[in-house]
Amino acid sequence: MTNITTIGIDLAKEVFAVCAMDMTGAVVYHKVLKRDAFISWAEQLSPSNIVMEACGSAHHWGRWFAEHGHSAKLIAAEFVQPFRKSMGAKNDKNDAEAIAIASRQATMRYVSVKTIAQQEALVWHRLREGYKEERTAHLNRIRGLLGEFGIWPPRSADKLIRLLPTYATNMNIPEGLRLAIEQTLQYLSELHTQMAKCDQQIALHVKSHPAAQRLTEMTGIGMLTASATSAMVADAKHYKNGRQFAAWLGLVPRQMSSGGKAKLGRTTRRGDTYLRSLLVQGAKSTLQVALRQAPDKASRLQQWIMQIYLRVGYHKTLVAIANKHARMMWAILAKDESYNAFSWQRNDV
Repeated sequence: MTNITTIGIDLAKEVFAVCAMDMTGAVVYHKVLKRDAFISWAEQLSPSNIVMEACGSAHHWGRWFAEHGHSAKLIAAEFVQPFRKSMGAKNDKNDAEAIAIASRQATMRYVSVKTIAQQEALVWHRLREGYKEERTAHLNRIRGLLGEFGIWPPRSADKLIRLLPTYATNMNIPEGLRLAIEQTLQYLSELHTQMAKCDQQIALHVKSHPAAQRLTEMTGIGMLTASATSAMVADAKHYKNGRQFAAWLGLVPRQMSSGGKAKLGRTTRRGDTYLRSLLVQGAKSTLQVALRQAPDKASRLQQWIMQIYLRVGYHKTLVAIANKHARMMWAILAKDESYNAFSWQRNDV
């Protein structure tokens, strides 16, 4: 096993596929191991280049291999796919081999391994998002049930929540439905309590991280976005500039250029959906402030926003603002700077 230099691992919950290669790129062996056997095998490895696909538990295994003296790297799944030998023969063995082959490319880009503290902060974001999805699903369910009785509440979730107590005491509504509404109110109260606890933990995370506090100084960047960014971005210097950071978040157009002619399509929507959605939500508030601002009092950034808005419309302006915010956030994190309202037009942002 001394001639092994690269090991590609296809991770799963119970079964792990391994592909070991030597310095020439030749496959030395394939293995498929259960978790306990995988750990025993890994503990006997000599220091190697361990490469895994960035997926569930990948950051845990990345830290584990690093602690055992290996060089652990993570590759995004979309970068592994082109190296699979047969697109019609996807299995654990081929995936592990494709991961190992992809890692041998000189221009390959890797995902930074998150620390335990970063993943600990993200736990509260994931829980909060789950509670929010449960609330939305339950509101849609009760709205549909109300429609069965000829009651058509507003589509707004906040308005529906405010109306539910009145429905619960309306004697013109059947008793069974009123009981269901009371149960819904109790369930929503529990969800709101759990979401509030998540917000408290997220606020503590921002309070304990100076970088996250600096992000909140930006217009349109609140505690959720600041906390999520500082937790997801292991090292902002991993990105060459703000443009690369915005591309990682999927806030740039997809290129289909050829023959020297540039052809841009829709946004790529790569990266983490949650963080990208937070940036777009923050862009809405920034746009609203710019629209309300008097022309003679608007900042240069707000003037730029208005020019984009008049040229491309509402939705594309939101993406443009989110892209600009991402570049400014990169400068704050990578260069350890405070927010500067005039830094938006710098070439490296």
